[in-house]
Amino acid sequence: MSAEPLLADARWLTSGGTARVLQLLNADGEEARVVGGAVRNALLKLPPGDMDIATTALPEEVMRRAKSAGIKSVPTGIDHGTITLVIDGHPYEVTTLREDTETFGRKAKVAFGRDWVRDAERRDFTMNGLSVDATGVVHDYVGGLADVAARRVRFIGDPDQRIAEDYLRILRFFRIHAAFGAGEADRDGYLACIRGRAGLAGLSAERVRMEMLKLLVAGGAAAAALAMADGGLLQSLIGGVAYTGPLARMIAIERELGLAASATRRLAALTVAVTEDAKRVASRLRLSNAEAKALDSMGHRWWRFANFANKDESNARRLLYRLGAERYHDRVLLAWARDAGEVNSARWRELAELPQRWTPPKFPLKAADFIARGMAEGPALGHVLTLAEDAWLAADFPLEEAALASIADQAAARAGRDQRI
Repeated sequence: MSAEPLLADARWLTSGGTARVLQLLNADGEEARVVGGAVRNALLKLPPGDMDIATTALPEEVMRRAKSAGIKSVPTGIDHGTITLVIDGHPYEVTTLREDTETFGRKAKVAFGRDWVRDAERRDFTMNGLSVDATGVVHDYVGGLADVAARRVRFIGDPDQRIAEDYLRILRFFRIHAAFGAGEADRDGYLACIRGRAGLAGLSAERVRMEMLKLLVAGGAAAAALAMADGGLLQSLIGGVAYTGPLARMIAIERELGLAASATRRLAALTVAVTEDAKRVASRLRLSNAEAKALDSMGHRWWRFANFANKDESNARRLLYRLGAERYHDRVLLAWARDAGEVNSARWRELAELPQRWTPPKFPLKAADFIARGMAEGPALGHVLTLAEDAWLAADFPLEEAALASIADQAAARAGRDQRI
């Protein structure tokens, strides 16, 4: 074991909700500490993120103290010792110290205890096995401090055993390395992930989706995805080809344009070549409706933009009109990511930034324009409006009255011919 003071700028230890929870639980022979990712992040000078607190107090005692202090408590995982305290609208997850007595994935049987060492040893990675007490002292029973300093993601104890306890730890290994690691992934951990990859098939799609989307926005996402593909891990998750090259290009393009990382865009670059890919990935990962629609839109004939890149923008303007700015932008970026040219291409940038330079006008012709030309209301009216809109787009969005009148006349005449046929 080693211990050292936490950085002085971790103000959440001395003020706010976290300090209040620690004060509540550090009394009458009980102890509480912040554990896991918040400690790791503080040492790396990153925002703490979610606050997880471990305590020697039993769940019923945590709830009793919370009630006495006027703090709302929710038994979110009481069978495993977890109570969520809500302070000023923010949740603080409090879990009684425990050790696994039987393990089968997320349904491990646990026994409550008071041993901080045993509690640390049951966690996944050394840098997540750290705890900090209310005085700011970091407690390390698993070598986490050295691994944080080296930015090395390493399983606690035997990697194969840790993975067998919960196969989601394979994805967490790559995700946490992508977010906090440096250099190549720990070799022992990597090989254990490959040995345990068959266990991924038993994971729920929802849990895989959550880890994959987090991984894709991490700083080392491209390298992590390549390592997963090389180890035969990605293909089974997505049910098809993993396009690690386009993913790396998408990440580079986002940085070139100064865009925030988009998990959905990056997932499309990694998995989608055609719309059938989008549907398969959406089903396998149980994506939300919004995510599924975004993937489907990006995969739909994205290659047309490769032809636009060397021509005038008229075709691109028509697609922008049809798709809207967000869908247009994402589809351009997927086409750019799949292009073999330079990432800093001026022409691709022009296409991507078209929505910033040009706003599509609204279609100016209305039903009344065709009723005035003798057309009756009904399905034929909708048909003629579609014909007119297509002609207006083909003419590159004219707004002059003469041009619009000509388009309306020709559309009405064509609709009349179609009805006679």
